Amino acid sequence: MGIRLLVNGIGGYMGREVARLCSEGYHCAELSGGVDPSGNAPSGVSLYRSVDEIDAVDFDCIIDFSHHSAAPELLSFAVAQDIPVVLATTGHTDDELSCIREASESIPVFFAANMSLGIALLARVATQVAESMPDATIEIVEKHHIRKLDAPSGTALMLAEELCSVRPEAYLNCGRSGHARRDENEIGIHSVRMGNIVGEHEVIIGTSAETITLKHEAHSRALFAEGAITAAEFIVECPKGLYNMKDMVSRGNKNMAIK
Repeated sequence: MGIRLLVNGIGGYMGREVARLCSEGYHCAELSGGVDPSGNAPSGVSLYRSVDEIDAVDFDCIIDFSHHSAAPELLSFAVAQDIPVVLATTGHTDDELSCIREASESIPVFFAANMSLGIALLARVATQVAESMPDATIEIVEKHHIRKLDAPSGTALMLAEELCSVRPEAYLNCGRSGHARRDENEIGIHSVRMGNIVGEHEVIIGTSAETITLKHEAHSRALFAEGAITAAEFIVECPKGLYNMKDMVSRGNKNMAIK
């Protein structure tokens, strides 16, 4: 028997993708129920309008595909019930990030701006290139559909954070404008919102002599649902702590929390 899941935001596009994958037997995952204040849910799903309505915990992990503002209430419930959580939303405020860190002191919390394995690999390779070419400049270009609210994307910021880990003097310049000359230590991030683009992230690392361009393109949002289910499988075997995609990819089954 696979992992039993509760999906917060079951009525949204990504929540429905998780439900679809469960119905198709993806990794033998089982959908135990969903939470959505609108009352929308795929047919046959046990629906709650809030976590306060849940009277019996018959699931192993919670996947959150709702909205970043739901994090404090959801994490409070998860801590009280000692249930691991996979947070698959972006755009969290400082207060919400504090709630995430606090919750991870009691339960396993998987928090990633992007649930794609390919993005995790892109970050690893880009960091290796940036470290090997210390004199190169770095630019990040991210593209998404016109409905996306936050910019830069959480994934672009995650990539930039990874790059900064090997460039201690680097700082971010989001949406360059004006007449100032580019600083050698800045990492430029540029956001494009157009049409129905699922998600594209490009890291450009170059010197005056050569340029390396690394790009990841999401063809379907289903990949994020697949990643979330895989993350849930990973985190239920972990002790309390804060985890992300890099942690899962690089540490495998060692189940060590991020220090």
